[in-house]
Amino acid sequence: MVLPTPKKITSRLPRKIPKFNRTKNQDLTAEDVAVARKYIAEYWPKLTRFHPKDDESLLGLPNRYLVPAYEEGHEFDFNELYYWDSYFMVQGMLDKDHKELVVGVLENLLYTYERFKVVPNASRTYLMGRSQPPYLSTFILDVYQAYGMDKKWLKRAIKLAEAEYHTVWTGKIKPNTRLVYEGLSRYYDVNYLHDLAEAESGWDYTPRFNHKALNYLPVDLNSLLYKYERDFAYAERVLGNEEEAQKWEQAAQTRRVTMNKLMWSELRGMYYDYNYVKESRGSVNSLAAFYPLWAGVVDEKQAGRLVNSLKKFENKGGLATTDALQVGNFVPGAMPTQWAYPNGWAPLHFMVVKGLQRYGYHEDARRIAMKWLHTNLDWFNKHKVFLEKYNVVQPGKPPAKGVYPSQTGFGWTNAVFERFCREFIDT
Repeated sequence: MVLPTPKKITSRLPRKIPKFNRTKNQDLTAEDVAVARKYIAEYWPKLTRFHPKDDESLLGLPNRYLVPAYEEGHEFDFNELYYWDSYFMVQGMLDKDHKELVVGVLENLLYTYERFKVVPNASRTYLMGRSQPPYLSTFILDVYQAYGMDKKWLKRAIKLAEAEYHTVWTGKIKPNTRLVYEGLSRYYDVNYLHDLAEAESGWDYTPRFNHKALNYLPVDLNSLLYKYERDFAYAERVLGNEEEAQKWEQAAQTRRVTMNKLMWSELRGMYYDYNYVKESRGSVNSLAAFYPLWAGVVDEKQAGRLVNSLKKFENKGGLATTDALQVGNFVPGAMPTQWAYPNGWAPLHFMVVKGLQRYGYHEDARRIAMKWLHTNLDWFNKHKVFLEKYNVVQPGKPPAKGVYPSQTGFGWTNAVFERFCREFIDT
């Protein structure tokens, strides 16, 4: 991580791991994953695009970029860059061989902010009314540290991220009415529609917001903004601006206090999205609760409580997005909620594993990563493709469907698979 890791935790709450986790050997060898990794390495060119000029609805970008998926002849084709997909896709290629592509993807995101004063959902004219979960500061520091970028580059990039923070994520008026309650922000869309604001969350769709996304302060979004504030403090210190760094540290601390007041349930040991209209916490247990672990919001006691709550989500094939099938899934005509039980998603596994590692829970991180690798690999070995999402409750069965057709050859799945192989198999 780009921020100092908290002290190693010496006392942890006892917890009982489900029996199915106790296998003699969950580890995979380099030989086990060799064919899959070769497939992934050879798949990146299929996901790479270069489109330097505006063309009808597709926006021009100065550098090559990655699209989420490609399948020849598929009706749901991608040719545009997506905000949070881009961050996760590069996690599998933060190496010298991919430097030009990785830096170019980030520069494209910065370019869209410079040009449009928003990093849009995707590089389409019709997707500019909303953004996606903000990873810009994290992306910048990942690139800064991975490639030894100079301070001049860091200053320019971080100032653009600070501008995005102020204009988009803490905006108070249309088209960015996101800062709405006690210094915390919500997901939004310029059309002021709940379903489109939910699409900005990236969780399209989920039971978390009860189809009233504009009414909620999401725990993941505000964790990401806390991370922005800590990242800005870090960058300003690197640049020699201690006074500015202290201002950002104070902003982060203020957000942390408010998040814990509104979103943390001491009784349940979990974070929940906050309905600021009703002034009450939501009731859906979801993996969004682990974003504060990733961002460094929590103290050691809270970290222990969250790790103890993993059993709500952990299944044979990994972590389910929510802890149970929601009632709405049984209602005829209800919006499909693919960001829910029994589905598991690569970016959420990445966030949880990184959060566990941050607080010293390395055995838990390894167990979760290995389950996810097994699920991905078993499907690949049988079907010769990687999926957008997986059924982690019954890994041999297809995932629950969403509002758009299921995707294969999926970028962030490929990337997280490769990243976990590097961390948990190669080393």
